[in-house]
Amino acid sequence: MSTATTSKIMLLMAFMAAALSSVSMASGLRYNFYNTSCPGAEDKVRSVVQSLISNDATMGAAFVRLFFHDCFVRGCDASILLDPSTSNPNTEKQAIALRGYDAVNKIKAALESICPGVVSCADILAFAARDSTTASGGFTFGMPSGRRDGLVSVFGEVFQHMPSPSSQLGDLLKSFDAKGLDAVDLVALSGAHSFGQTSCNFVKPRLYPADPTMNATFATALRSVCPQQGGGSILVNNNRVSQDPNKLSNAFYQNVASRQVLFTSDQTLTSRNDTAAMVADNAARPIAWMARFTGAMLKMGRIDVLTGANGEVRKVCFATNSGT
Repeated sequence: MSTATTSKIMLLMAFMAAALSSVSMASGLRYNFYNTSCPGAEDKVRSVVQSLISNDATMGAAFVRLFFHDCFVRGCDASILLDPSTSNPNTEKQAIALRGYDAVNKIKAALESICPGVVSCADILAFAARDSTTASGGFTFGMPSGRRDGLVSVFGEVFQHMPSPSSQLGDLLKSFDAKGLDAVDLVALSGAHSFGQTSCNFVKPRLYPADPTMNATFATALRSVCPQQGGGSILVNNNRVSQDPNKLSNAFYQNVASRQVLFTSDQTLTSRNDTAAMVADNAARPIAWMARFTGAMLKMGRIDVLTGANGEVRKVCFATNSGT
């Protein structure tokens, strides 16, 4: 990447951060929250995340997905990380298959070794998603922090709040609007489907019967991987077009335009003129997409956060401090 391009990216990131900083302050979050209480916190998270992604390139998408799922259900409070317990017998993590729980525990253990009881699991998820963007996408941004960890995790709330891969545009917009996010945010965050993996279970509804909105050649190739009977757990790359399926980029929008995406929720972005125009613009202007993605991540990161005396800072990310 050229020096000029890098400078443009940094200027756009700075602009987006400045535009959203006052809102972050209003939510109780602030930049450099741990500068005094744990000065090396963000560096430690970054180091562990980079090591994990270096060993397994698919972890970048896993961290971003964990952050998204956490924030959309009960807000960004690390409720997605809780194991079942007496007070939380049926938790969010039982409702949906996600990766990265062990990786988050490694980050938490590394932080506890230098600053016991200081850095929340909710902030770990936010930092890890930001650092995955850097490692897998080549751009970065400041992430306000100060989130605290929730005490409750409810299985059924996942289905109430999480958009589905089979969602149409209207339902997606309603889901995002309920979280304070708009169409620009929806289209920008959908770019995270440029990397990572999914299972055939989520793809087969568009293959059997054939979805006419999917490129026919692309569908034929997918059917060779995802059989009609069985094989639901087979993993497929979200991006089966570009050479690097583990790179976060605006390639997703080119795939949408060519009708070579896996989910209905992706292809439906072209079903309305305004969002179709956003898809085209993000495909044509990667730096502009990076700025929009940054803005959407920052907005998402303040959804229903717990701050101050609310919640707690967990000692381990998979259980509340009471252990019940």
